[in-house]
Amino acid sequence: MPNTTDMIARITFTLKTHDQHAKSPNKRIRKWDGRTPYGVHPSWCALTLLCETNLPEDLRERGYYALLLHDILEDTNAQLPDDTPDAVRSLVAEMTFPGGSAQEMQEVWTKSTECKLLKLFDKVSNLLDATWMDAVKLAGYREYTLHLADEVEQHYPNLNITRMARAICAD
Repeated sequence: MPNTTDMIARITFTLKTHDQHAKSPNKRIRKWDGRTPYGVHPSWCALTLLCETNLPEDLRERGYYALLLHDILEDTNAQLPDDTPDAVRSLVAEMTFPGGSAQEMQEVWTKSTECKLLKLFDKVSNLLDATWMDAVKLAGYREYTLHLADEVEQHYPNLNITRMARAICAD
């Protein structure tokens, strides 16, 4: 588990980077309410992963940091911090889809099981504030999220995030 000082510094980096270096104004604020700072999303993903005590400790730490950074390269003009471990850099690169959601939904299945696990946290977070999605987009997003949950559960059973994904997709 990362120490509290490192956690605060990393979360602060994420919040500041999305606020001060966003590629466009809509990448500073979440779509669903037009008020929530974008950095709340990767922070939620990362902190929720740390609650998954059924995962190996090294995966929790690596995954937490990758989730904090997962939108930096796509949505900001910033680079990853110089001291970012290679394993975290690799995960962030694997989670980055310059072509957006359509590319991700096609290519994620060729990625590592860790990438798919982390993407599930990302998708559940997005569904928590999906009020901006039209019915067709929401249905496709839910279907994709459920497929991710099924895939993740094969490799990482008994996780809260898979239960959350199924609950939020049930409608």
